[in-house]
Amino acid sequence: MSGTAFSEFLDTLKYLVRRPSVVGAEHPFFLTLKRELDELGIETTLYEGVLFAQGKQPETGALSAHIDRHGLICTGPNEFQYAAFLTQNRADLIGNSVAEQTMNTISERFAGQAVQAYQPWSGTYIGLGNIEKAYICPRRNNLIFEVKGLEYLLPGTPVAYVDSLRINGGMLSAQLDNVISAALILHLYRCGYEGTAFFTAQEEAGKSWRFVLEWYRRFDGKTDRLLVLDTSPFPDRETADAQDLVLRYRDANASFNEAFTEEIAARCETLGIRYSFKDRYIETQNAKLMASGGTAASLGSTEMGRLAAEGTLQGTTLQLPTTGYHTVSETVRTESVKKMLQLLTDLYL
Repeated sequence: MSGTAFSEFLDTLKYLVRRPSVVGAEHPFFLTLKRELDELGIETTLYEGVLFAQGKQPETGALSAHIDRHGLICTGPNEFQYAAFLTQNRADLIGNSVAEQTMNTISERFAGQAVQAYQPWSGTYIGLGNIEKAYICPRRNNLIFEVKGLEYLLPGTPVAYVDSLRINGGMLSAQLDNVISAALILHLYRCGYEGTAFFTAQEEAGKSWRFVLEWYRRFDGKTDRLLVLDTSPFPDRETADAQDLVLRYRDANASFNEAFTEEIAARCETLGIRYSFKDRYIETQNAKLMASGGTAASLGSTEMGRLAAEGTLQGTTLQLPTTGYHTVSETVRTESVKKMLQLLTDLYL
C-alpha cells in the first residue's frame, strides 16, 4: 500500500487509541465509530453490545472486531477494581477459571500507570489519576487498585489507562487489543469496502460473541464467512516476528470454517505474506511441555470459537502477532499491519 494510505491509517489509529473504551463502558467509543462511519455514508445501527455497519453491497464481506479495552471501575469510596472481572460477574469466585488465573500474572503491571475517568455514556472527561498499587483481594478474588487523584469518583465510573500510539523502530505500541482492528475496518470502509461489520462490546469479559449471535437471530441470518480480527499474544519479539499474520483452524471451543481458513492462507501465499496457525503453535508448545512433565496450555477461547460452537455461524480469525499483551505497551511490527491491510484489500476490495 502507498505511504500516504498507511499514514492515513495511522492517523485513524492514533485518534481511536486516545478514546477510552473500558470493558462494560464502551458506549462513547461506539458513538465515535458511528459518527465516523455515518460521515462515510455507511449505514449504522447501534444495538445492545454491538454497532452494526453496512455498506451498499453487504454480501461482499462480514467482519467483526471487539472494541473494549481493559481498565478499572470505581466500586466505592476511593476503591477501584479490574473492569473485565466485574463485567463477567468476577468469574466463578473460586479461583480456577482462566480469567482468575490471569489475575495472578498481571497484578504487577500497573504501578505508576496514569489513568483517566470518564462519563460512561457521554465519554466526557472527568479527571486524571495515577495507579499507586494493585493487589488481589483474597476475600473478593479480584484485583483492587489504589489510585491517587480520583478519590471523588462515584461507584460505576469507568477509569481508562491514559494511552497514545508510539511509533519507533518499525514497531507500533499502545493498548492495541483491540482498537487496532476497529481502525483497520474503519480504514477499509474509507478505501471503498461496502460489506458489513460488527463492532462488539465486552469481549474481554467473554460476552461479545453473544451480541453478534443475537444480531443474526434478529434477522434469521446465517453466514459461514465471518472474519474476526484481533491481536494474538506471543512471549517475545523473536517468536512474534516469525510470522506476519496469525490464522487458526480452531480454538478450545470449536473448529472454524476450514475452507475459508485455507482460502486466506492461499491468498497469503500469493501475496508473499508469512503466516502461522496459532492452534498448531500451541499444540507444538504443549507437546514440549508434556514431554518435560509440564502442564499443557489451553488452545484459548475466541469470539469465533464461541460462535462456531453454538452452531449457527461459521468463519475464521485473522490476527496480528504482538508482545506485551493486555498492557499499554502491546507491540506489533508495522510491516505486519501493512500486510494485514494488504490481505484485507485483496479479500474485499
